[in-house]
Amino acid sequence: MTGQSSTPARKPFSRIAVIGFLGSLIGIGLFAASVIGYRSGTWFVAEVMNLAEWAVYASAVGCLLSLAGLVISRPEGGRRGLIISLLGLVLSAPLLGMTARFDYAARAYPPINDITTDRQDPPVFWDMPNPIDYPGGATAELQQTAYPDLAPLTLATSPEKTYAHALNIVKGRGWEIVADVPDEGRIEAVASSLVFGFKDEIVIRIQEDGDGSLVDMRSRSRVGRIDRGVNAKRIRAFLKDLKQASEG
Repeated sequence: MTGQSSTPARKPFSRIAVIGFLGSLIGIGLFAASVIGYRSGTWFVAEVMNLAEWAVYASAVGCLLSLAGLVISRPEGGRRGLIISLLGLVLSAPLLGMTARFDYAARAYPPINDITTDRQDPPVFWDMPNPIDYPGGATAELQQTAYPDLAPLTLATSPEKTYAHALNIVKGRGWEIVADVPDEGRIEAVASSLVFGFKDEIVIRIQEDGDGSLVDMRSRSRVGRIDRGVNAKRIRAFLKDLKQASEG
């Protein structure tokens, strides 16, 4: 009598794991399309933000379904799909993490997008495409409450040396220089955000102050009504580097 060996039936693949992976993949694709669409000038900000919002929704669904697929496809479970569930989580994590960070910053910082070291006599944009005056009023009050440390920087170096240091720092940061006017002690530049390339306008004003110099700076966002604290951070970091360069 010949014995017959039976092989165990192979587990079916988890549909939930597959849909979760596809959701995360779609989220990444939509977000990439929104970035490309804005940077290429194909879409306006409103269209880009709407598409990015749908990308977040797709990633959130993909993340939840991938988590469910992870449970279903665990070694003792009745389905396959552990690897694809993990891939779905990996794909959705960056976009959801970035969204959570942006949402937190939107709540943590005041709803303003124009920051200056001198709220009474702010530096003026002269060479930007659409120069806008510092709003003052409620904006100045909110800035004072949120960023009381921002103030003009006094340096012992001459205005000429301070200007040279400031220009080197601007170039080192890769900002687009719009105006370089040493006779007026004025530098205007544009900084672009890493992902979408949103533009922030910057003006640096350097004046004589006794034997040294007085430095003021203003940074404002072209897009949106809030900046999530980016402009204040930029001013702090720049003035810190300028002080170190002047004292070095």
